[in-house]
Parts: sequence; C-alpha cells; structure tokens
Amino acid sequence: MGLFLYGTLLHPRVFELVAGPGGGSMQEATLADHAVLRVKDSELPMLVQQEGGIAKGQFWSGLTAAQIARLDAYEIPFGYHPKTLVVRLSDGRVVEAQVYEPPADQHPTQEPWSIHRWEAAWGEMTIEANTELASYYPPLSAEALSARWEMIWHRAEARVRGRHSPAPADVRAGHLSSEISGKAMSGDFFRFRQVEVNHRRYDGAMTGPLSREAFIGVDAALVLPYDPLTDRVLLVEQVRVGPLLRSDANPHMLEPVAGIIDVLETPVEAALRETEEEAGLTEIELQPMFGFYPSPGASTDFFHCFIGLADLGGERSYTGGVADEHEDLRVHVLSRERALALIDSGEIATGPLITMLLWLDRNRLSLGRMG
Repeated sequence: MGLFLYGTLLHPRVFELVAGPGGGSMQEATLADHAVLRVKDSELPMLVQQEGGIAKGQFWSGLTAAQIARLDAYEIPFGYHPKTLVVRLSDGRVVEAQVYEPPADQHPTQEPWSIHRWEAAWGEMTIEANTELASYYPPLSAEALSARWEMIWHRAEARVRGRHSPAPADVRAGHLSSEISGKAMSGDFFRFRQVEVNHRRYDGAMTGPLSREAFIGVDAALVLPYDPLTDRVLLVEQVRVGPLLRSDANPHMLEPVAGIIDVLETPVEAALRETEEEAGLTEIELQPMFGFYPSPGASTDFFHCFIGLADLGGERSYTGGVADEHEDLRVHVLSRERALALIDSGEIATGPLITMLLWLDRNRLSLGRMG
C-alpha cells in the first residue's frame, strides 16, 4: 500500500531529509471530501473532513521499509497517525493509501494551507532542523525524536538567525571563504561536533584542514533589569554546573535574567517571558544592548542582551524561578555601585553580567525613562 502526503513533506528537500535514501515513485493525487487547512496560530497543515472538498497531495509507492519507519518516526510522535483512505491518482486510478491524520486536539482555521506561505515563514528553519535530524545514525526512534525535537529546532533557528544577522566589518575582514567538514554531531540534549576547518588566511592562502571541536549551542535572551529612578539593578543567583565541575569554592553565580529562546519565539519575546518567570516583573521596557558569542573558540552559543527599565523598589532579596523547570533562584535588587563593586571583589564572575553592568555604567545617563 502506498502513502498519501499532503503537507510539509510535499517539499522535495524536506521529504528527502526525512525519508532518507531508498526507492519510491511519486505521482500527484487527490483525497475527496477533505481539505488541507492551516492550523490555528501556526503555519502547519491539517487534514480535515470537508464535504465536497478536494485535498491535493502526492501518492508515493515503492518506498522501503526503512523509509516508512523514518516517516512514521517523524509523524507519530506529534500525534499524526496513519489511516487507510481512498485516493485518486493523476492517471485516474483509485487506490487505497496510508494517510497521516492529525491529532484530535489540533484546531484548524478556515484558511487553506499554503506551502508557499509555510516555506516563506518556516521553510528555512524546517530544512535546517531536518538536516540535523538526517545526520543521526542510526536514525532516531519516534521516542527519541519526540524528546530531542525541541532542541533540534532551537539549534536550527539559531543557525537561521546567524545566517541573516548583520555583519558589520569596519575593522575586521569580511567573510573570507571557508569550508567545514567532519563527523556527525554527538550528544543528546546538547550536541558536540568534531570538524575539519579550512579557511582563507589573511595572506590569501588557505589554512589547510584544521581539526576543531565545538559545542553546538543555542541562542539565549539576557536581561539586566534596571530602575533609572533609584539606580538599582536586579541580579539572579543560582548554583551552576560549570563552576561545580571546575571545583569552584563557591558555585553560586550572580547573573542577569537569562533563558533559551523558545521555538518560534523572538529574542524580545523570550526576554519578556524570562523576566516574568525569573524576576516576577511584568511591567518592563526593553532596550537592546548588544549581542555576543561568550566563547566563540569552542561554542556556537549566542546571547541577545537587553537592558530592562523597571520599577524595582528598594534593595531586597527573594526567591523565584519556574518550578516545572526545577529552577531554584534567589533574586537580588541592589544599587548599581554595589553591583560594580562585586565585579572588583570577584563575587560577580560571569562574563555576561560583567559586560552588561559595564555597558550600563557607560550608558545609564542616556537611557530613556520608563514609558
């Protein structure tokens, strides 16, 4: 029995990455009394029963068992289960086909799904995510994909942001030619990659293969809440595994509000969400500071930094964090001068907070007032 596809798998590159190598032949097909509509608050497709409707798609036959298993692993974890329906092929034949039906708790709009609209909004990120998915060997099981998909998407979005980010080059060179090759990534929640890098030197020659290793991280949003009326800042304290593994005498770190940018979330949206979750601040005005790589020699992590103008009241400490994420935070409100003194004493030892406090000290007089 063949397979009828009607959504994002109609994109040739997405299908190739998800299904993997094998056989199969395709022809256009339709499914009567159905329509493909856009999911509410999403660019994903949803197959719904609709009297008189015609859902257009593709009928695939001759796929290998391994390809079917990969397609099932891609669809089933997200609630799309195969069901046997009757479709009409472009040559006029009527045949039975397996169709991935959407989960019952999914809600459609009344708008027909458009592959062109999806491609413009999500296509590049989807291809990036599935490129990483295709690199897993052996292929991920349905259970493993379900557990790892969010972080796969996080990394895909980070690569897309990087590709489209501004690239000023007043002092540094422009992007000279470079090549990266190497082994597939390893790791579960986080990923690690060994590569061979060959880039153009400043004298014009190529370096030749250089063996490098890197942590494949994600983008994060960081906020330094600041009260311009009282000249106070808000800092977050928590135990961190890095200092623990380094055997630091005190692994309790003082940091800005920070968190990973969620799937399909902008840096600003993430900054507002994290500020509410970690510091309980719902009334805050964000202004961009800068973005930076905290450790470009060994990590792809990139931090989007904001100053957050807010009413912080008097100096105090209190606990916070999201219980479901097992966060155990203590939040401190203290004067800017005291925070700067903690840099000198070594009590503040995290690079992002140090740079953000120094930026604040240099720019505080030019910051706008709230509202």
